[in-house]
Amino acid sequence: MTSAQAPQPQPSPQANPQPISQPMGERASIGLTAVIVAVTREVPRVLVVRRLTHDLATPQQQASGDWDALPFGPFAPERHRTLEQGLRRWVTELTGLPLGYVEQLYTFGDRYRDLREVDGDARVVSVGYIALTREAPLSGSGAAEWHDWYSYFPWEDWRDGRPAMIARTLLPALERWADHDSELAAARRDRVHTTFSRDDDAWDYERVLERYELLYEAGLVAEAPRDRAVLARLAQNGKLPADVAGLWSGPVQPEAQAATGIPMAQDNRRILAAALGRVRGKLKYRPVVFDLLPPQFTLFQLQRLVEALSGVRLHKQNFRRLLIAGGLVEPTGALEVRTGGRPAELYRFRREILRERAAAGVGLPTIRITE
Repeated sequence: MTSAQAPQPQPSPQANPQPISQPMGERASIGLTAVIVAVTREVPRVLVVRRLTHDLATPQQQASGDWDALPFGPFAPERHRTLEQGLRRWVTELTGLPLGYVEQLYTFGDRYRDLREVDGDARVVSVGYIALTREAPLSGSGAAEWHDWYSYFPWEDWRDGRPAMIARTLLPALERWADHDSELAAARRDRVHTTFSRDDDAWDYERVLERYELLYEAGLVAEAPRDRAVLARLAQNGKLPADVAGLWSGPVQPEAQAATGIPMAQDNRRILAAALGRVRGKLKYRPVVFDLLPPQFTLFQLQRLVEALSGVRLHKQNFRRLLIAGGLVEPTGALEVRTGGRPAELYRFRREILRERAAAGVGLPTIRITE
């Protein structure tokens, strides 16, 4: 993965800036969040932590909370020369894992993403980053663990066909939510149809964030009732903004909530969904998968890795033809030694492709739903 460095902000021309007083509720803190991805034995895994001790951590996280969290920490201008340097330091402190290449994902700053803002605490604006690595032993202060990322998004893994939970649980629950408000029913059904691809429409494997946000708005993930319970206090006082209040219209469906994967702290599952969609999108035009492989690999290993990230099975011969014709890989002349069976040829990534083509991804098929 490669990217250009963002330009550094220039010092203010004001020689003696005066401190600005910010009213309660208008302050902001900057956090740094890492989505660290590895693929081990065909399982895509994400690094999570269970204990945080810094100032932005909740009391539950400081006491080893029940909710998985992505590694994150506050940006400290006096200690961190850049945002990325701050991120690297926090990840090493929490997990013991030194990061290689990282890429900025998105900035997450929605109102009440940290529910302590309801009580007048500063809004936490978090800058998200993605790092692709190979799984390694962990240490550090965060009680870090590697988890299967499909345990957070079970509807996204199509490697064994369309997940049964979509037709059995998600679509009926989403339709009940859509029909709960007659004025919004048509627009809601359109969103369900677009994101979860009913009938014979194509499933868009990149729309991970849109699907998660729809499930959250419909109250079908565990984070939704957790957040609603806190925000209800504002609603009782007439202080809940209209753009937030409009999200909470729908039936309570605990059975669906129990089927939609492991919840995460704050909006961390939303951040993870954004990262999964970004990685899947990059498969088409950037050679990101090679950051997750050893220097020499078989084409079968490469195919299984791409399938793990994309959540779909690929046609073996078409995939190999695309790789070789596109100049992404080249044979090393060596063979993989196996116990029994035919030895497989080993390949390596052709780094020259980065200079030869602007877009150098492995490519993925359009998925058609079949019942």
